[in-house]
Amino acid sequence: YTTAVNQSAFRKKCPLAMGLEDIAPLVRTVEEIPEPITTVIKGNIPSWINGSFLRNGPGKFEFGKDNFNHWFDGMALMHRFYIHDGEVTYSSRFLRSDSYVRNSEKDRIVVCEFGTMAMPDPCKNFFSRFLSRFKIPKATDNASVNFVKYKGDYYVSTETNYMRRVDPQSLETKEKVDWSEYIAVNSATAHPHYDREGASYNMGNSYGKGFFYNIIRVPPPEKVAGEDKADFSGAQVLCSIPASDSRKPSYYHSFAMSENYVVFIEQPIKLDLLKFMLFRIQGKSFDKVMTWEPQYDTIFHVVHRHTGEQSKVKYSAPPMFTLHQINAYEDKGFLVMDMCCGDDGDVIGDFTLENLRRGPGEEMDKFYNSMCRNLPRRYVLPLTVTDDTPSDQNLVTLPFCQATAVKTGCGKVLCTHEELYDEELFQYGGLEFPQINYAHYNARPYRYYYACGFGHLFSDSLLKMDLETKKLKAWRHPGLFPSEPVFVPAPNATEEDDGVVMSIIITPRTEKSTFLLVLDAKTFTELGRAEVPVNIPFGTHGVFNEKQ
Repeated sequence: YTTAVNQSAFRKKCPLAMGLEDIAPLVRTVEEIPEPITTVIKGNIPSWINGSFLRNGPGKFEFGKDNFNHWFDGMALMHRFYIHDGEVTYSSRFLRSDSYVRNSEKDRIVVCEFGTMAMPDPCKNFFSRFLSRFKIPKATDNASVNFVKYKGDYYVSTETNYMRRVDPQSLETKEKVDWSEYIAVNSATAHPHYDREGASYNMGNSYGKGFFYNIIRVPPPEKVAGEDKADFSGAQVLCSIPASDSRKPSYYHSFAMSENYVVFIEQPIKLDLLKFMLFRIQGKSFDKVMTWEPQYDTIFHVVHRHTGEQSKVKYSAPPMFTLHQINAYEDKGFLVMDMCCGDDGDVIGDFTLENLRRGPGEEMDKFYNSMCRNLPRRYVLPLTVTDDTPSDQNLVTLPFCQATAVKTGCGKVLCTHEELYDEELFQYGGLEFPQINYAHYNARPYRYYYACGFGHLFSDSLLKMDLETKKLKAWRHPGLFPSEPVFVPAPNATEEDDGVVMSIIITPRTEKSTFLLVLDAKTFTELGRAEVPVNIPFGTHGVFNEKQ
C-alpha cells in the first residue's frame, strides 16, 4: 500500500508526457569502428584531460532472421574516446564473446540472453530438439553492462559468472574469466567497489544447501611486470549471507560500501527458483522468473568489511527496489546510505525492444506515463543498537538527516527514508545512473552527485544534484539523449566539484550526429564537444581510464 501511495503521489506531481519522440533509432544495430577516427572539436576540451572514456552497451540486436527481445540482450559493443592535449579520437569494437562468435557462425541466436530464449537447432531431428528443452542453458558471456577493474586489469562484465578481460586501448577481447573457478559463486554484479588500497569488492550468488549472497574481495594488484593474463589469486568470500527465503532469493544489481561496512540490500524483486528450473521446458526467458513481490520488506544486511562479521541487527524498510547506489559513509555511529529507488520493481522487464520501438504517439506516451520513476533517497542505519537501546523512538540524531530508524523489537530496526530532492526534479522525470567524485569522496561525506534525468524511456537530461540545498543544475536539449555522466577530477583539485563531467550524446533525429560532451562540473555549463560521424545505440555504463 505504501509503495502504491508513494508512486501515485509522485505521478500526480510529475507532468504527464505528451508527444514523446521516436527512440527506435537508438536501439538498432551499428557497425564497429576498430581503427580510431578523428573528431571535430567545438569549444574547448581542457588540455589536462588525458585518458580514455570507455563505454559499454548493446550494439547488435539480431542475427540472421532472429531478433533479440530485450534491450539487455544486444551484443556488447565497446566504445573508446581517447582524449589527449585537447584532441579526441573514437573507436569501437564488438566484444568477441562466445555468444557473439557462436551466433555469428550460425547466423542465428543460439545462446540464451536475459529476455531471449535460443530456439533448438532446426537441423536436429524432432527428438533431439525436444530433449534440448530439458537442458539448462549455459550462462551468457555477453558482457555488455560495464567496464570493471581487478588487480589493475580491465574487464567487461555482465551479471553471470563470466567476464572478459579486454585491452582498454585497442578494445581487443582477451580471455574469458569464470568466477566459479576462483571462488564458490555462480554469478557476480557488474558494479564492484574499490578501496583506497586498490582492493576490489563485489557480490555474487551461490546455492547448494540453501541460497547465499556472497561478499567477494579481490586483493590489490601484485602482478609481475610483463605478465599478460587474468589474475584473481587471493580472491576470497568475506561473508555468505543466507537468503531470507531460499526458494525466492532477491535480484540485485549493486550494493553499498562505506569505509568499514558492506551493505547488501535484499529487495522484493524475487527470483522464483521453481520457475527457473522449468523455464527452459516452458520456453520462457530469464526475465520471466523475476517478480515484484511488495509483500516482502526490504532488508539491509550489514557486514564488517575487514572481519566479514555480519551484524546481528536486522535493519528493514518498506518495500522498494534499487539498481544503483550513490554513496555510503559513516558519521558519528551512523551509516548513511544514498541510492536511487523505485516503488515498482516490474520496471526492469519493461525495457523490451518492442516497447522501446513503439514509435511516437499515444501508446508511447501512455507506456512512459505508466512507468515507475526512480528517485534519490537516504537511509540511515544506527550502528550501536543493543538490548538497552530504547524502542519506539527515532534513533537517528544526525542534525542534517530527516531519515528515521526505530527499534521495533529485539535486534530489529525499521528504517524510513529521506527524499534527497525537491519538486524541481519532477520536471525531469526522476533520475538514475548516479555518479560521484569516486576517487576522493567514495565512502566519505560528500555534497554533489551527477545523474541522468528520465523525461523519456531513455535519459534526456544530465543533472547535478546538491545534497545540502537539494537544488539541481541541468543540461537538457530537445532530441538529445545523454549517457551516464562520468566525473573526472581536475589535477590538484581543492573542491569536490573541481573537474569535468563527460557524457556521450546521441540523437534519433539525425544520422551520425553523436558527440562527446564535456561540462564544467562546478557550473554545469558546456566547455566543449567532440563530434564524431557515427551512430551509437543507447548504452549502459562507462569509466574514465587515466592510463591512456
